[in-house]
Amino acid sequence: MYTASTAFLEALGEAGVSYIFANLGSDHPGLVEAMAEARATGRSVPALITCPNEMVALSAAHGFAQTGGRAQCVLVHVECGTQALAGAVHNAAKGRIPALIFAGSSPFTQEGELRGSRNEFIQWIQDVFDQRGLVRGYMRYDNELRTGRNVKQMIHRALQFAYSEPRGPVYLMAAREVLEEEVPRVETDLSAWQPIAPAALAPEGVEDLVAALLGARRPLVVTSYLGRKAEAVEQLVRLCRRLGVAVLESVPNYMNFPADDPLYQGCQWNEPVQNQALAEADMVLVLDSDVPWISAVSRPRSDAAIFHIDTDPLKQQMPLWYIAARRVFRADVATALRQVNARLDQATIDAPAVAARMAHYRRRHADRIEALRSREQPNGAAITPEYLTACIRARVDANTIVLNEGISNYKTIIDHLMSTRPGSMFTSGGGSLGWNGGAAIGAKLAHPEATVMALGGDGSYMFSVPSTVHWMARQYKTPFLQVVYNNRGWKSPKLSALAVHPDSYASRANDIGVSFDPPPDYAGIAAAAGGALALTLHRPEVVEPALDAALKAVREEGRAAVLDVWLPHL
Repeated sequence: MYTASTAFLEALGEAGVSYIFANLGSDHPGLVEAMAEARATGRSVPALITCPNEMVALSAAHGFAQTGGRAQCVLVHVECGTQALAGAVHNAAKGRIPALIFAGSSPFTQEGELRGSRNEFIQWIQDVFDQRGLVRGYMRYDNELRTGRNVKQMIHRALQFAYSEPRGPVYLMAAREVLEEEVPRVETDLSAWQPIAPAALAPEGVEDLVAALLGARRPLVVTSYLGRKAEAVEQLVRLCRRLGVAVLESVPNYMNFPADDPLYQGCQWNEPVQNQALAEADMVLVLDSDVPWISAVSRPRSDAAIFHIDTDPLKQQMPLWYIAARRVFRADVATALRQVNARLDQATIDAPAVAARMAHYRRRHADRIEALRSREQPNGAAITPEYLTACIRARVDANTIVLNEGISNYKTIIDHLMSTRPGSMFTSGGGSLGWNGGAAIGAKLAHPEATVMALGGDGSYMFSVPSTVHWMARQYKTPFLQVVYNNRGWKSPKLSALAVHPDSYASRANDIGVSFDPPPDYAGIAAAAGGALALTLHRPEVVEPALDAALKAVREEGRAAVLDVWLPHL
C-alpha cells in the first residue's frame, strides 16, 4: 500500500532529512509499517534512531542541525511525548534551530469505521483538546494533518518556516486514521518550498553604518550568535581588521570571532561588573544578539551611537526587550556585512586613526590573555576549571567540535578554550539544562569524522538523561568525550541568590538546597548504560593522562568516555 505514512517518509527524504529521532507509541502503526515496508523492498528512507527519552531526541536533532545545517525529524507519542520533549523545545526555539517535531494523536473514531480506529484504552485517556497548544508558543509553525492527500505539501510548508529567518522548530500532528489512509502518490517541486531569501540592508542604511564606523574613535561590535554562519565570521573579521573595530561577545552561542585576534576583547556573561570595552565605545554595532548587555550592571556610555542588525531585531518571543539603538535593521548579518565591506571598498579610510584603534585594542587584548594564562596553573591539590579547560584546549584540533553547557563555567570554558575556527564551539542558545548529551550524539551523526567533546556542569549532566544518552551513543556508534565540571551542586542558583541578597540569611547558610554532596557516580552511570570509559579525577596531576586515555577510547576504541572532574566545592 502507498499510504500517508509512506508519503510522509518520502517527503522527509526529499527535504534532506537523514534521521528520525523516535520514541514510538500506539499512534505510530502506520509509520512503523511504512518503514518496515521500505526496508523490506530496499527503498531509501531516513534512518530511525530509537530514543528512550524525548528530550534527548530533540537535543540530538538540535545538535545535528546546529553543526550540520539540516533539520531532522523528531517523532513523539501523542500529548505525553510532546510534553516529555521538555526543555529541549525551549532550547530549539531560543537557539533558532530548525527541527520538525511530528506527533501522533489519539484516533478520532471508535467503532472501527477506519483503519487505525481506537483499540486500546489509553487512546481515550490521551485524547486532549489542544495538543498543539502545549508547544505553540515555541514553534515557528504548527498544524494538524487532516488528510493524507496533502502530507507532502504540509511537510514542505512546515520546513519552509523552520528554515526561514528567524529559524526554529515546527510541529505537526496527525491521528492514526490519517497516517493509515491510502493515498495517490504526489510529486512535489522543492523549488516551490524554499526558505525566504536573506534580507539585505537598504542603501541608506549602508551609508549610515559606514559613516558611523569611519567617524568613531572607539567602535565596538557586540555579538552572540553571528557565528552560526561561517561567512558572517569571515565578513566580520574583514570589516574589523580594515577599520580597527573591536569585538565583544555577549553570552556567545557560537565562535563569533577568533579569540587570538588582537581586536577580540573577550566575552561577558553574568559577572556584576561594567565591561570596559563597552563603557569606552562611542559607537556600538550590535549584530545578532539576544542580550548584548545587562543594563543593571554593564551598559554603553550614554552618548554612544548604537546600531542594531539582527535576524529578529524585535525579539518577538520576548515580552520585555529593548536597547536604545539609533537605527535598527532586520537583515541577515552575513549579507549586511558583505554590503558594508563592499561600500568600504570605495571609501577613504583614515589609516592613522585605524592604527591608533588597533594599538589600543591590541594592548587590551594582550593584557587579557596574560591574565587568563596566569589562572591556568593548578591551585595546589585542587583542579580548577581554568586549568582543566586549558588542558582540554591543548587537545583540541581542527577536527574537534566542542559543546559547552558549563553554566557557571560557561565563561571560563570560552575564555580558556580560545577558539579561533567557525563551527568549533557551540552552546544550546537556550536556558534549559540537559542539551549537551543528546546534542553530542547529533553532532557526531552529522560529522562522523569529528571528535565531539561535551563540556558541562554536574547539574546539566544529570539533566541530560545520561542513561539514555550513553545507551544511544553505544547503539548508534556515536562516541564522544564528556567532561563533567563537578562542583557537587547547582552553583548558578547560589550565585543568583547572592547577587540579589549579598549579605543575608542565604549568604550565611550552610545549605540552601543546591548541593549534590555526596554526588552520584556520574562516570559510572555512563559505563553501566553504554560501556563508556569512566574515570573520576580528584587531583591536577591525573588530568592530562586521563584526557589522553579518554580521547584514545573515543578515537581508536569507538566508545564514549566520561571524565568526572572534581572541582572546588560550590
